[in-house]
Amino acid sequence: MGRQILHRLLISIPALVGVLFLCFCLLQVVPADPAMIIAGPEAKAETIAAIRLELGLDRPIPLQFIDYIGRVLQGDLGRSIISNKMVSEELTHTIGPTVELMLGAMVMAVPCGLALGTLAAVKRGSVVDRIIMAFSVAGVSMPVFFIGLILIQYVGFKWALLPFTGRTGPIWDGGLPSLILPALTLGSVLIGPIARLTRTAVLEVLGADFVRTARAKGLRETVVIVHHALRNALIPVVTLIGLQAAFLLGGAVVTETMFAWPGVGRLAVGAIVSSDFPTAQGAIMILAVAFLMINLIVDVLYVYLDPRVQRG
Repeated sequence: MGRQILHRLLISIPALVGVLFLCFCLLQVVPADPAMIIAGPEAKAETIAAIRLELGLDRPIPLQFIDYIGRVLQGDLGRSIISNKMVSEELTHTIGPTVELMLGAMVMAVPCGLALGTLAAVKRGSVVDRIIMAFSVAGVSMPVFFIGLILIQYVGFKWALLPFTGRTGPIWDGGLPSLILPALTLGSVLIGPIARLTRTAVLEVLGADFVRTARAKGLRETVVIVHHALRNALIPVVTLIGLQAAFLLGGAVVTETMFAWPGVGRLAVGAIVSSDFPTAQGAIMILAVAFLMINLIVDVLYVYLDPRVQRG
């Protein structure tokens, strides 16, 4: 397993560098000039030119990118143009809320999707199966912002059941109520795909020989479904969860903006809008690393769920 993890890490490095270079180039074509932002709107052309020379903005983009990677390897992500704080310091305060939001969404979505999909497979063709599949299709069809607006309008504003603006603190310090609505918004669109794929995978496994053998041994139906059928059906579901990591990261940007959640996604949006390129680049790098790490975790789960991967 260690060799597979090392191999995955090695092939992830070029992907990370490619993403950073692409985002670096896209930020360079934005009309705003960082030197002009630093100098101020009334600065003279000589002052702006001196700042550009000091920051190295007059150099070709590939050379600027090489310098940026060199600074990143030394732990220097630059300094924010707007707040004049170190980018690493700002990211330190936003990574925790984003991780908390994504974990909360996964904790809500994955067990619910697995349970609904397994129930639909066991009750195949029944009214319960049709209701679950209709709910799954509706969840896939609705965008994140629509679900968020509905929850804000009714649960947060009209009924005043839960807070819907900002983060009151970590979950271990009374912050759970403020986490529920953002996590429910982000996780609700993931329940449908997990339920649909779980239903299909469980139906295929239920017809396998080892399931019939388990039933012939007199095992309880609950044990057969959970221990034999569901575990073997989890392999494609884990694949789906890994593929949906990019969607969760993108959805986290929208969710954090809607609920004023102080995470990396909201920081990236604010940095791009205000042309704070060092902060935007640092936030994008963190999101790219998070995506690669989630895929690495999925590969490790493959080995646990299917020993044939390790033997291969």
